[in-house]
Amino acid sequence: MKRFGLFLFCAGVLAAAGDPVGRMLDEKLSVAQRNNACFELRGNRSREVVAAMRGALSSEVVRACAARNLREAGAVDELLSALSAPEPEIRAAAARELGYFARPDLMDVLVKAAHDPSVLVATNAVMGLGQYHDHAVLPHMLDLAAAGGAVGVAALSRAAQFDEPATLPVARKLLSGNDPAAKLIALLIVGHCGDTGDLPRLRELAAKSQPLGVRGRGFGLMPALDISGAAQHAIDSITSRGARTQAGRLSTLMYAC
Repeated sequence: MKRFGLFLFCAGVLAAAGDPVGRMLDEKLSVAQRNNACFELRGNRSREVVAAMRGALSSEVVRACAARNLREAGAVDELLSALSAPEPEIRAAAARELGYFARPDLMDVLVKAAHDPSVLVATNAVMGLGQYHDHAVLPHMLDLAAAGGAVGVAALSRAAQFDEPATLPVARKLLSGNDPAAKLIALLIVGHCGDTGDLPRLRELAAKSQPLGVRGRGFGLMPALDISGAAQHAIDSITSRGARTQAGRLSTLMYAC
């Protein structure tokens, strides 16, 4: 309550002076005008402006800009407090921006947010965790991926970028699930890291057409994606890799002789 009171006081003073904070909060102005005013304040670390940005997270119009400004100002405490907001949109914005700090002490906070009952919050927390290039985040991503769903797909996508064998068991498990999006990412991982032992399951998937999209039309301007095509691509990757390995062994043997 004290924080909100400070925000109102500062906003009132600045608005009276025609400051960008006042324009940012002026509901009579257009969305563009309010966001332009918000952008003018980017990099401002003053107590008054940081307090105003924390309060502006409640506004759908300037929320994204205000959250970015808090991150640019290094306002970790304000973003952490926003994770306790009742509105999932505010929690989601805070989780996303906190990830950019990539601080080890914030990892557990974001992992907790990734288990938020709101899918919006959870997926944004995974996006935040995706900013970490520390391998310490990989086990968390794999745990989230194993659960499937939108959060699991997002986590598996990020885990795949580490190019680690640890992602393979999770990918193999998801090949038996019912989530087409998860299967597509899992097929990419299996194709890249799998072996000939994966071929029977891949051939099963390749034999059955399963378009991913709306009435086979894909999404927007994208063509329809098909699980069978992705499975065939994974098969080709594994078999060609095996052929290269065999050729390399033969070359080594011939050289030795």
